[in-house]
This record gives sequence, C-alpha cells and structure tokens, in this order.
Amino acid sequence: ADQFFGTTRPMKILTRYILAELLKWFLLSLTVLTLIILVFFVAREAIKRGLPPEGVVRLIPCFLPMALSFAVPGTLLLATTSVYARLAGSNEVLAIKSQGISPRKILEPIWALAFVASLVTVVLGDVAASWGRNQVHHVLIDSVEDIVYRMLATHRQYSAAGISINVKDVVDRRLIRPVVSLKAHGTRPAITVTADEAELSKDVDRGEAVLKFVFHRPHGDVGTRGSIMFPEKWPLILPLEDVSQASSSARMPSYMPLRAIPEAVVEQEAEIDRCEQSRAARAACEMLRGDFDALTDKGWQTRTNQLRAHQGRLFRLHVEPHRRWSAGFSCLCFAWVGAPMAIRLRNRDMLTSFFLCFMPILVVYYPLLIFGINGAKEGQLPPWSVWAGNLLLVVWGCHLLRKVVRY
Repeated sequence: ADQFFGTTRPMKILTRYILAELLKWFLLSLTVLTLIILVFFVAREAIKRGLPPEGVVRLIPCFLPMALSFAVPGTLLLATTSVYARLAGSNEVLAIKSQGISPRKILEPIWALAFVASLVTVVLGDVAASWGRNQVHHVLIDSVEDIVYRMLATHRQYSAAGISINVKDVVDRRLIRPVVSLKAHGTRPAITVTADEAELSKDVDRGEAVLKFVFHRPHGDVGTRGSIMFPEKWPLILPLEDVSQASSSARMPSYMPLRAIPEAVVEQEAEIDRCEQSRAARAACEMLRGDFDALTDKGWQTRTNQLRAHQGRLFRLHVEPHRRWSAGFSCLCFAWVGAPMAIRLRNRDMLTSFFLCFMPILVVYYPLLIFGINGAKEGQLPPWSVWAGNLLLVVWGCHLLRKVVRY
C-alpha cells in the first residue's frame, strides 16, 4: 500500500504538469499559426477578387474555421514533440522507468488531448466546408458591385462565368466605352453591347438582388443574328450570380455538411438509376428499329457523359465523410507517432525534434492521403482508402511505442 500511494500521487502531479505544458505550447502555437493561415487566406481572396475593405473584414470569420482545421494537427505535433523531447532530454522518462512505471502513463495526457482535438478538428472541417465556404460565396455576391468597379479601374476588364466587360476608362463610377459580352445561356443567344458610357448599381428592391447596367447610346450584336439597335438609354438587369466570380457551390460534396451527405447519396443513386433506365429504354427502342448507328451518335454520347457525371458525383459523396474524418483524426495519429519518437530522439531542441518527426509524416502521410482521395473520387479505390496514411502512422507509432517501453 505504501508503495502504491507513494507512486500514484507523484504520477498525478506529473500527469497534470505534462497536460499543462502541452496545453500551453498547443494554444500558443495554434494562435500564431492560425493567424498566419488566416491572413494568407483572406489576403489571397481579397487580392484575387479586388474586395473592398468591408468585404475583407467580413471574410475573416468565414475563413477562421478553415484556418483552425489546418492549424490544429501541426500545432499539436509541435506541442507533443517539444514537451516529450524535453522530458526525455532531462532524463525524466528514464527516472520514471527506473521506478517501474511504464512510459505509457506519461503518454496518456497527449492521447486524451489528441482525441479531443481530433473530434474538434472534424467539427471545424465540417463547419469550414459548409458554412465557411458558403459565407465566402455570399460575401463575394454582396460585394460584386465594388469588385467590378475595382477590377475595371485597375485592369480595364472583368470576366465571370456569364459575362465579360472591357472598358476604356473608369471616371467617377462611370464606365467609358464599355463592351459587355453576355455568354449564351439556355435559349438566350450570346449578346455583345457597346456604348459610349454606362453605369452599374446593385438593386435590391426587386425581390432579389440584381446588378443593373444603364447604357448610354448603346448598340450591339445578338449572336449570329446580326446587329440590334437599342434606345438612347437602355437598362440591362442581371442576377448577381451571373456577374459574380463566385461559383454556386451548394451541391458540391466538398461544400456540404456531413449530415446532408447521406440524403444526397440516396438522391444521387436514384438519379443514376433513372439515367440507366432511360439509356436502356433508348437502346432497346433503337435496336428494335434496327438503327444501331443511333447508339453511337451525339445524343447517345451526351447521355453517357451525363451518367458518368452522376457516377462521379456519387463517388465524391461517398469519399467526402471519410476524407473529413481521416483528416480530423490525423491529430491523434500525429501525436501517436510524435510522442514516442520525441522520447527516442532525446533532443531538447524544440524545432529539431519537430522537424525530425514532421518530415517523415510529410513525405509519407500526405502523399498517401492525396493518392487515396484522388483514387476514391475516380472510383478506382474504395472510399476507406483515404485512411491508408492514418493506418500507416498507427502501425509506425505502435512500433516506436514498443521500443520506448522495452528500451
């Protein structure tokens, strides 16, 4: 009993000390790295889109979950290697083993912290993929008027998915000699409008936000149908989605919350069944008629491409939950490898220990993750193949832990 109580109390103190050191290093490095990643994301988007200052400020909370999800695994590994390398370098691990205590006891705090961090990272990744990216889309939509003016004033041109604008100059919010080209969409042909000058403004009084062009003395061409004359002052009203450079992402699997993916999988499978039944019915009709050439014409190829597109989206829907969970639990895998490796290195220098642990992970884990994701999205690998890098880290960590415990 004396021996039991004589070792339990110091171990509790040591465990609390290790956990406090881990939290201190983790929170400090997480704050610094998150700020760096956040500034990079916001600055890149602001420069690329020409956002006004208020738009830049609105982007900060949108990118925060994404920045945190990127920063947590690396900062947790940094905290792990710095704390356990210092413990091993000062012979504290050797002293614990000399008392007959397994080194696993001092590894329990990092395992617990890494497990919690993994769950938090999964949640952050889900929030970043759904809410964060969609909010960025809304910010770009709301700021499209200022973005267009800034891009035209700087580069004299602006292009988006549905429109292309070129101007000679921009003077006091007036577009001098604008040439606006609308791409063909549905039954609407391609339209090119040239005017002496134009103004644009966002109109929110029509039930939905639109961008309104007012052309002065315009003339233009409508596809191949010839020229067309417009009134002296002619307005052109377009939805913000057509003018904004932000693509609609509501149905993209990487932009969907995890809770919505199972329902989307069911809908996609039903859509694939409808396409296959339609193709089978068409093939049966053409073969009964004896028109085998119809099975290789442009219409049949279009149906085939649509089916492949639906199957590709189903593959991405299947792989997306695995991708997010495996990326989140990389925190636990990094700590599982980093702690015993730092103990074996016994190097008290924080950065040296970190890079010696991180470089093998960088060379092995991330290429396996990318290979698994790409193969699963193409349907060449099963969705669970994205866990290959995590599994390899677990095996490697078990090997290192065995050596730490034995030697």
